[in-house]
Amino acid sequence: MYIPFVYTEAEFQKTAESIIKNCERERKKSESDGGRMRPRSIIIGAILIVVLAGASLFYLFYPGESGGQVLATVNGEKITVEHFNQEIAKVKEPNRGIFKENPAKFLEGMIIRRLVLQEAKKQGLLPAKEKKGPEGSVSSEEAVIKEFLEKRLSSAPAVSRQEVETFYEIYKDRMEGRPLEQVAPMIEQIIRQGKQQEQLEQFIGEIRKSASVEINKERLQKIAAKPPDSNTEDDFSKAFKSGKYVLVDFGSNSCIPCRQMRPILHEIRKEHSGKAEVLVIDVYKYQNLAREHKIRMIPTLIFFDLNGKEVHRHQGFMSKKAILEQLKKMGVS
Repeated sequence: MYIPFVYTEAEFQKTAESIIKNCERERKKSESDGGRMRPRSIIIGAILIVVLAGASLFYLFYPGESGGQVLATVNGEKITVEHFNQEIAKVKEPNRGIFKENPAKFLEGMIIRRLVLQEAKKQGLLPAKEKKGPEGSVSSEEAVIKEFLEKRLSSAPAVSRQEVETFYEIYKDRMEGRPLEQVAPMIEQIIRQGKQQEQLEQFIGEIRKSASVEINKERLQKIAAKPPDSNTEDDFSKAFKSGKYVLVDFGSNSCIPCRQMRPILHEIRKEHSGKAEVLVIDVYKYQNLAREHKIRMIPTLIFFDLNGKEVHRHQGFMSKKAILEQLKKMGVS
């Protein structure tokens, strides 16, 4: 599929850049400590961050109690509508709205968390209310999950020289001219983190597949919120016949920076209604428009002049100030 590939590519690049920056900070820190590297703690910490970024594992670490209408059962344990609402209320916008519109993803995260806790309990790791620590202290469910996953990832996967060299060639333009030997340790860590993430995803997949999970799909559908409106292909065509400047946000309801810009675009649409058309196009609904305008990541904002000619495009979040400055350059005051 065209658009899923585009979106995955953008997310991958963002994650890779984050990992590279993280590893570089750790490298500098290790140098200040006299060159003593802590590879295992670095890898465990980084991989947990990466895993938590995934939609299905987004709320792996949120606790809660059952009660009320049953939304799902996980090996006999109940997840209720009340519990679901309590957990989703903890999420900040725009994530909260995204999960409300697609509650199945949020529920899946809660299911995964239950399964991991159940596996941890089999190993004798119990949450705070069941397990007393030294000197009367207690361990939280979050700590139990972290301890359990660290044990699962305790064996560092091997990384070959060939893998390091291949990675270097692919991302050479982002290495700021540094030679392979200088960045090889950092690259090795990145590759090892990726392999550990694969191991963890495989483990999650196995316990999910073997689990007895029942979901009340009818009830789940009833609690789903209506997604915000976006423009149609017909709106797109009419905008270029309006004799106005046109600003198009190519994005998606499931894209966080896209959602962060929605209020901004709404304000600009109201403030410049007589001079500019401001559209929001969902690339998943209108993939033909995305292909036609060569959208490679979302959000992408494209500014068109009075003749319908593209004069500027911006990839990623764009502030209201920056948007207004670009419109002013085009003659929209």
